[in-house]
Amino acid sequence: MRIMVVGGGGREHAVIKKLKENKKAEKIYALPGNGGIAFDAECVDIGAKEIEKIKDFAVRERIDYAVVTPDDPLVMGAVDELEKAGIKCFGPRKNAAIIEGSKVFAKNLMEKYGIPTAKYRTFDNEKAALEYLSGEKAPIVIKADGLALGKGVIIAETAEEARDAVKSIMRDKIFGESGNKVVIEEYLSGPEVSVLAFTDGKTIVPMVSSMDHKRACDGDTGLNTGGMGTVAPNPYYTEEVAKRCEEEIFIPTIRAMENEGRKFKGCLYFGLMITADGPKVIEYNCRFGDPETQVVLPLLKSDLLDTMIAVTEERLEETKVEFYDGAACCVVAASEGYPQKYETGFTVKADRAGDCEIYYAGVKKSGNELKTSGGRVLGVTAVAKSTEEAVKKAYKGIEKVEFANKYYRKDIGKKALEAEENR
Repeated sequence: MRIMVVGGGGREHAVIKKLKENKKAEKIYALPGNGGIAFDAECVDIGAKEIEKIKDFAVRERIDYAVVTPDDPLVMGAVDELEKAGIKCFGPRKNAAIIEGSKVFAKNLMEKYGIPTAKYRTFDNEKAALEYLSGEKAPIVIKADGLALGKGVIIAETAEEARDAVKSIMRDKIFGESGNKVVIEEYLSGPEVSVLAFTDGKTIVPMVSSMDHKRACDGDTGLNTGGMGTVAPNPYYTEEVAKRCEEEIFIPTIRAMENEGRKFKGCLYFGLMITADGPKVIEYNCRFGDPETQVVLPLLKSDLLDTMIAVTEERLEETKVEFYDGAACCVVAASEGYPQKYETGFTVKADRAGDCEIYYAGVKKSGNELKTSGGRVLGVTAVAKSTEEAVKKAYKGIEKVEFANKYYRKDIGKKALEAEENR
């Protein structure tokens, strides 16, 4: 099979490495890929949002199967266009990808179908939003409606911060057109859990749960980033919580989407908060999470390509999806200063990271060398029998990764280990 993976980050590298395990995968292209992905796939200089060029390439190269992973092309309708050209795809169509593309849509869907989430109101008018805030207590959460590179959420600790957030999103357009509408919702507290799930629109199969670390600095301080590391499984996602999530959130969500004429096929990401009242949805994503994928896929025992094709062909119910026992930890090596100002162009040496997997994100090829080209440079993932072993192994691996201005958090997995001890 000739396979095309759209995207160019650590998540895509993890997907490609897993797809390579299937002997049917004779050729894999990455569009655009990156310098590190080039070790495992042929990279093609076509951006993930260049839908027409992606379609033309797929037709010209007789692609048998396409995997579209980033949010932008999914929300823009990449799967629809590829399917029109006769290319089979993994990923939701445009009318289903709206579950991530519009937070207003997602919140209204949850309200309509009784799926537990935070109390909220939506606004397309700045004045009305500010009036509503005057009667609400902080902390409170302000969200831009559309995609904003994972940064469209502001947790306001004070009433003044909340007003400033509304003004900066709706008036100053800090997130561009994504801020034409906002969602204002109550602040929930409790442990956060990420759950990715395969679904063909009828059956849903949750993957191993994970715990992301979004803040830039140790102790969950500093700015929000795209993710500084992950561990799986998440100790807060107990069997009891999993059962409630399946009954109250997962199955109702795919049924709701089908009822709305928006059958969701692909990977559906549930960002959950385990509150005192039970699990609630913080957000949906219409694709694999990054860096959650880098710990979840290494634990997948079943074949990824076969599972994806079963999703596409709507026969997930008859497909056995299994995961290994044990745990995984991914620590992200970033450029010092990320997510704000940082320098790039430094030589990367990561060939001495032991038996850890290296998933490249912000790197490019320069002659025979890899150079840093982004904020998150790479992820080092270790798999072991226990979370403690996986964490130790991942840190041993990342210490051997070399590039100037390397930065990484030193406490990935700490919270998970404490939770395991207190169980």
